[in-house]
Amino acid sequence: MNLTDILERYADPAAAPHADVEQHFDEAAQQADPNDLGQGIAAALRSDATPPFGQAVGTLFGQSNPPQQAGMLNQIVQSLGSGALSGVAGSILGRILGQRDAGMPAPTITPAQASQLSPDEVTALATQAHSGDESIVDKMSAFYAEHPTLVKSLGAAALAIALGRMRRP
Repeated sequence: MNLTDILERYADPAAAPHADVEQHFDEAAQQADPNDLGQGIAAALRSDATPPFGQAVGTLFGQSNPPQQAGMLNQIVQSLGSGALSGVAGSILGRILGQRDAGMPAPTITPAQASQLSPDEVTALATQAHSGDESIVDKMSAFYAEHPTLVKSLGAAALAIALGRMRRP
């Protein structure tokens, strides 16, 4: 099935997801421009029909391997900035990074460090990042467009929303 045919099946946002939405998402992810895929993922992450952003990121983190986890966390840390690495973020990240001075640049998290965090801790980090920088959704969606198999863990509704919001070729 070509990309246009797949996306046409999801053009009606009120329609229930098709039984083979995961297969359709896989096919679309292989054929689509990564920017278009990222826009679809961002729409799913912003939708009221899917879990809140922080919870979705925590779920995706739990399905990721350590290098993917590090990539996700580095997006979040960049969004938080060095000044926000206090409070919830500072206590969670301080455990894996050690204590940092407020004026230090945002750290780079390694896969080994990332694997020390739980999905619940990442949920808290992502929630804090989102409250201070709503563009984190677009940044994370671009990351997930590079790793589309992770997105399937968000469920059929999220996949249908993503497919429905992708640009037609």
